[in-house]
Amino acid sequence: MDHGKTTLVQALTGVWASRHSEELRRGITIKLGYADAAVYKCPNCDEPECYSMSPVCPQCGSDCEFQRAVSFVDAPGHEILMATMLSGAAVMDGAILVIAADEPCPQPQTREHLAAIDIVGLRNVIVVQNKIDIVTREDAIRNYNQIQKFVEGSVAEDAPIIPVAAAHDVNTDLLVQAIEEYLKTPERDPSKSPRMFIIRSFDVNVPGTSLEGMVGGVLGGSVIHGSFSVGDEVEVRPGLPIKERNRLKMHELYTEVTSLHAGGGQVDEALPGGLVGMGTLLDPSLTKSDGLVGSYVGKPGTLPPVLSEVGLDVQLFETVIGSREMEKVALVAKGEKLLLNVGTTKTMGSVTEVSKDYFEASLTIPVCGEGGDRVAISRRIGSRWRLIGIGTLKG
Repeated sequence: MDHGKTTLVQALTGVWASRHSEELRRGITIKLGYADAAVYKCPNCDEPECYSMSPVCPQCGSDCEFQRAVSFVDAPGHEILMATMLSGAAVMDGAILVIAADEPCPQPQTREHLAAIDIVGLRNVIVVQNKIDIVTREDAIRNYNQIQKFVEGSVAEDAPIIPVAAAHDVNTDLLVQAIEEYLKTPERDPSKSPRMFIIRSFDVNVPGTSLEGMVGGVLGGSVIHGSFSVGDEVEVRPGLPIKERNRLKMHELYTEVTSLHAGGGQVDEALPGGLVGMGTLLDPSLTKSDGLVGSYVGKPGTLPPVLSEVGLDVQLFETVIGSREMEKVALVAKGEKLLLNVGTTKTMGSVTEVSKDYFEASLTIPVCGEGGDRVAISRRIGSRWRLIGIGTLKG
């Protein structure tokens, strides 16, 4: 995990991990990081000092007015964990791109993260220039100018660039104000059938728990639309992979929602936005170690079809994203094996048909998907999977 990014989340929220409950905290401290927070505004202070994530104003001690609750998904920054980062980005409404002031910009992983933001369709972006406290004023200005040049022509071209020293809580009020102004809560359609991306799943039973004391598997993710309530019957799709006749076949799972955790506590209903922990009656052995990551949760019969073969309209990048050498992207070849990210699912695709801007692939792990879904395409270059393009699922 990038230290500068972790420090920023801690500075904003005062926590590292979810506040969803004691049992959820035990299972959610690795891989994608979860943190919940509330935005407050002091009625007596001027902007940006009036903004904070504390109910009591740090400036004047007045009681602050609650604005909204937000959730952070802190994706791993290391280049070899890009598939995990893309899974997290699939549930985000906006992005905070953190760039360290003590390194030349862009670093390979920074270029890769900006490309990933574009791939998953995010249009609301804030850029944070962190660690300004450990460089000279001249170096900070030089790095700031590098950032401006880097984002030209990208989805982040008009994004604010906010210098921050997260370790000393400098300019975090300005960042909270930017979150309020640039990362608006999108309009949701509550009438749609409920659907949730699974980005974490785990067994919260500690070793030695008695049979009577055991609880079912827990699913973590974000509700895309609709709402879930305790007691709902739900389907998990694609679900459980089982090998049959040397082929991997997915078996959907059916269960009941036994508890919901959001915004720092237990709730009766989970709505779109933010992070949700969903308790179920599933066997914990199925959910442990992120066993169901990449599946959807929804009302039975309402989820997208399971695909073992896909057709993609493809747009390849000019250069390989994440590579220091900035090598040109070669055309996709028939028989080539590519890493595909569909929603929060990652799978291998073996190319069976290819033309200039289109290819078809057979998948090693079937996925849920429907026409129009965006797909990140990565190719193995050396010992790393590198982003080479973006695809759109054919209906």
